[in-house]
Amino acid sequence: MRAVVVYVHGLWLSGVESVVLRRRLERALDVETRAFTYSSVAVDLTGNARALWAYLASIHTDGLHLVAHSLGGLVVLRLFELIAAQTRGAGGDGLAPGRVVLMGSPVRGSEAARRFARWPGGRRMLGLTAGEALLTPADRRWAGPRELGVIAGEHAMGMGRLLGRMPAPSDGTVQVTETELPGATAQIRLYVSHSGMVFDAEVARQVAVFLREGRFG
Repeated sequence: MRAVVVYVHGLWLSGVESVVLRRRLERALDVETRAFTYSSVAVDLTGNARALWAYLASIHTDGLHLVAHSLGGLVVLRLFELIAAQTRGAGGDGLAPGRVVLMGSPVRGSEAARRFARWPGGRRMLGLTAGEALLTPADRRWAGPRELGVIAGEHAMGMGRLLGRMPAPSDGTVQVTETELPGATAQIRLYVSHSGMVFDAEVARQVAVFLREGRFG
């Protein structure tokens, strides 16, 4: 049975934007790919993480990988926090084995989101998941049972620049320092923008390498 790669999208998106990335992964890894769709505005972080858990548990396969972009990475991290709380250190996560890649995920909080929230109506537009996951600086650490890779962009072209000067380096929306996750297996920086990384051939290649080998290269 072929392994499955599940893509988890970012804020205000649906997963449709991942078609190019998923097709590249299918060719590189001979896997099946799927996009998990959730409401980033109307449902909170834990609710979306629980929905992702149920979705993953319904997939029957010998290998199950997760690739998350932006806010989707926070949903994935919350998923494994919930699993750890339920299993209470028993080991494993009850899902088919696999790896995780986060792309441009502001795991330490988002200065761009905090600036946007100060605009009239900004917090309402961000919605429940981003409001919970991004507006407060966080000191997250990866302690999950899977190897996890982090990709950060360094091409500062994105909507974050419209909200004011952004400390370098960044992908135009998320600062590189906001993507850094202690405990991650590997982290890499690429010259790509926040939105562009979903369509970038080198990003797809690096994701494929990590899912196959547990390293970037």
